[in-house]
Amino acid sequence: MNLRQLQQFITLAETGNYHRAAEQLHMAQPPLSVSIRKLEEEMGGALFSRTSKGVALTAAGEAMLQNARQALFHADQCRQMVSASLHGEGGVLRVGFIATATYELLPTLIPSFRQRYPKIDLELIEATTRDALDGVLSRQLDVGLVRYPLLENHRFRLAPLDDDEFVLAVPADSKLAEKSSIALSAAAEEGFIMYEPARVANLHAVAMMRCHQSGFSPRVVQEAIQVPTILSLVESGVGVALVAGVARRYQTRGVKFLSLTDTPRGFRIGIAAVTASEDNGLLVQAFVEHAVMVSKRQRGDGVRS
Repeated sequence: MNLRQLQQFITLAETGNYHRAAEQLHMAQPPLSVSIRKLEEEMGGALFSRTSKGVALTAAGEAMLQNARQALFHADQCRQMVSASLHGEGGVLRVGFIATATYELLPTLIPSFRQRYPKIDLELIEATTRDALDGVLSRQLDVGLVRYPLLENHRFRLAPLDDDEFVLAVPADSKLAEKSSIALSAAAEEGFIMYEPARVANLHAVAMMRCHQSGFSPRVVQEAIQVPTILSLVESGVGVALVAGVARRYQTRGVKFLSLTDTPRGFRIGIAAVTASEDNGLLVQAFVEHAVMVSKRQRGDGVRS
């Protein structure tokens, strides 16, 4: 049994006449008769009975008709989904994202992407940069929205989406909070809440490097994985922390964010869309291109849809 036979069976059932069915199917009547006979042999019994006006479905044919229509419908859906996917217009796209992407990037990117590509189903998975990179390499994720610079960018394709810098998060009731900006070196004696090196190796390394650039090794009093957790610990008075500037969107009165006056020229951090280094298909390409367009618009680069 094949899809063509099912279509012939449905057409004959709907017309009740071999001649009219053959016309609709754009084929001669004898081949249609042969095809239906072979289908009946495969099914193990008659699907049609002869009448004075043509043919009618038997009880077995009636039982088969609805399922045959469903089979053709789902086959057509498969074709449409594959075609849409090949053209970057439909399918499933799995995107891993770091927590800070929810502050500014995702609320702008996701609605506009869904409006532009309504047939693409997005599966959004919160992850650390490390987990997102591993997911992209293993093909469990199609795209990772991660913090960069990356320590191992040669294994991925990277498209920067936003440009940011470290700020120092301090408890709102601390002496440091009396200022709006500070040299990071002035906080050298503070206890630091640092990114866990095993789970957030990339950002841990970048934050440690930033401290070293200001002439000190931080005294780490606590480690954590996600920025919301780190900010909660800062609010609790555990210590201070280096976080991306976008974290200023974190709504709390217990944390103050201080700009850093001694940031080396050219030292930036941001969020990038990361994909596997080999070919990723049109769905991934569509998402990354749209993300780049949205990020440029946010930065005021004059890009219009």
